[in-house]
Amino acid sequence: MRTIKQPGAPVAERIQWVEARGRAFSFTLEAGLPLLEAALRGFAAEGFAGGVLNFGRGALAPFGYVMPALSKTGENAAFYSDTYRPAGVTHTRLGSMTLGSRDGAPFFHCHGLWTEADGKASGGHMLPDETDIAEPFEVQAFGVDGAMFAAEPDPETNFKLFGPVVSASTAARTTSRAFALRLRPNQDFAGCLEAFCRAHGIARAKIHGGVGSTIGARFTHGGVTEPFATELAITSGAIAPGATGALEAALDVALIDYTGGIAEGRLIRGDNPVLMTMELVLEVLE
Repeated sequence: MRTIKQPGAPVAERIQWVEARGRAFSFTLEAGLPLLEAALRGFAAEGFAGGVLNFGRGALAPFGYVMPALSKTGENAAFYSDTYRPAGVTHTRLGSMTLGSRDGAPFFHCHGLWTEADGKASGGHMLPDETDIAEPFEVQAFGVDGAMFAAEPDPETNFKLFGPVVSASTAARTTSRAFALRLRPNQDFAGCLEAFCRAHGIARAKIHGGVGSTIGARFTHGGVTEPFATELAITSGAIAPGATGALEAALDVALIDYTGGIAEGRLIRGDNPVLMTMELVLEVLE
């Protein structure tokens, strides 16, 4: 399996996880607000302090983002580009967000694909302090009670990364058992989730959110992303018994690599290792 050497030593716990409760809901992001504030308001209205969300078509302006890039210093296995600030209104095609906290304040980690006002198709990592809602649009969210994604220094990658931590209950109404997860580098994305579900007696689960990176990508439709540094959003995901009865993860994703290449499709199980991180929530169905 493909691997990328990280600057720090790997920690023993390869999946950071917290069991919690949660509930799916949808809401509309309000125009004129920063994307971070609009997301926070939507979760707060349902009684949640954080969680994950997915979205399709939306409109952003002003808008700031970075793309994956090679590391110039060698202090990280890969890094970020300079900031892009496209003029006019950018229209999203899809995206996925983790909503949590960093340095004691609300923060998000959000990847997506979009079309800029001049028609350029692009994607990457949205910047919370430079991105506003231009027109109202709906998002599909999953609030988590009893867990929170918090950005903490990660010696293995030498980044400050979101990971789940235990948090006080907000007494929000919940409907499902859920697990907030962060997958660490150099392990197969699908295999990691399948093993986690086996270990926790989960027969079926639905993925909500999903923000991270893989070492390139190999798709079931035959497509290949060779550049190793990507920014990835899960567009749909589930873990369920396959034809043999063994658990199989179906992971539909969209990504952009550091050369600007865009790819979408279902990842091949067993051939898509995590590059830096992968954050998501598993809703237990049975």
